[in-house]
Amino acid sequence: MSPRVLIVVAHPDDEVVGAGALISRLPDVWILHATDGAPHDPRFMARSFAGSREEYARARRRELEEALALVGVGPDRLLSLGIADQEAVFEIPRLAEGIARAVREIRPDTVLTLAYEGGHPDHDAVALAVQLAVEGTAILEMPLYHARPWTESMVVARFLPGPPGGRLTLTERERDLKRRMIETFVTQAETLRAFLPPRDEPFRPAPPYDFTRPPHPGRLQYEIWGFPIDGKRWRETAKSHLSLASSLHVSSHDVGC
Repeated sequence: MSPRVLIVVAHPDDEVVGAGALISRLPDVWILHATDGAPHDPRFMARSFAGSREEYARARRRELEEALALVGVGPDRLLSLGIADQEAVFEIPRLAEGIARAVREIRPDTVLTLAYEGGHPDHDAVALAVQLAVEGTAILEMPLYHARPWTESMVVARFLPGPPGGRLTLTERERDLKRRMIETFVTQAETLRAFLPPRDEPFRPAPPYDFTRPPHPGRLQYEIWGFPIDGKRWRETAKSHLSLASSLHVSSHDVGC
């Protein structure tokens, strides 16, 4: 029997960038997006796009469906919680509940998600929410990008130091397929240029991160890009959610739940 995999990511395109070739090999895969990929601030939309936030979200969904159709994943397997881009950390309870619900309903053998690496605040929020929501199911993670400490150059498809993992070596056919999948995301072409040509795909077991500490020294990638939220505020927000989750967990045990 083929393993069932639930992929939990932040934005439409994350799954293709991190695991496009792997998805092409998986016969039973579901994908859950935390956000619709559309920010409220138009400065963070593609410069070539002219339209509303809602239109931007629909454009990203169309691109997603077209990309995943190339590997036989239909729209019925693409789930979304519809949170606005850059706002996932403020919606951790909703995000964790949505992930937990998906795990209960889909019953995956493995959850594949994003590493805590300071590349994008939504990526890190997903990493946190998965660890809050998933119990008794193996959690694997994949890197997307982060700032190299001190030099501040962007590193793609490579983990920060952590536990050992493995790497999926792509065939030439898979590299071509993944390239076509990435190129489907026209609105994200400027950002995704860094991921071409496609690289092999690294994966590892997700470690128990301390989300109250920075993932690495130096500025985070989204701080370098000038996002409205910085790492300090992200960690303060994450800490408040972790404290609440801890108190709820203790309370449930106190009442014998």
